[in-house]
Amino acid sequence: MPATRTAPPTAELAHELRETIGRLVRRLRQETTPPTPPAPQLAVLGRLDRDGTASISDLAAAERMRPQSMAQTVHDLEAAGLVSRRPDPDDRRRFFVELTRAGRALLRATRARREGWLTEALERELSTDERAALARAVALLDRVADA
Repeated sequence: MPATRTAPPTAELAHELRETIGRLVRRLRQETTPPTPPAPQLAVLGRLDRDGTASISDLAAAERMRPQSMAQTVHDLEAAGLVSRRPDPDDRRRFFVELTRAGRALLRATRARREGWLTEALERELSTDERAALARAVALLDRVADA
């Protein structure tokens, strides 16, 4: 009679998942070469790439930051030439933020380095069956992330 696997208690699973995802994120962040902006700035670049032009207040809400902190982040990105701001034609007090060509190139290069490392690690460390299981798990994690 084959042994059946039982799932660990949910709280234990949550702890292990948080720890493992944290380690993976930290490892992925190591796959950069200077000058790479800090993680909060990369998050803003990624959001602009995914969602398009946004106001500072929209970015702050999406990244769960204070608007003042987001304004400083955008200022730093603008000073580095990675984003540009343009006034809202309907409200001159409000600005829209968008990626520059340099910002898009930096984001693309950073993603390529990180995904390249991850691709190599998955191929080196996991069998075909394990990669298939991971693909199923990613779909489940996607559901949890959207909850």
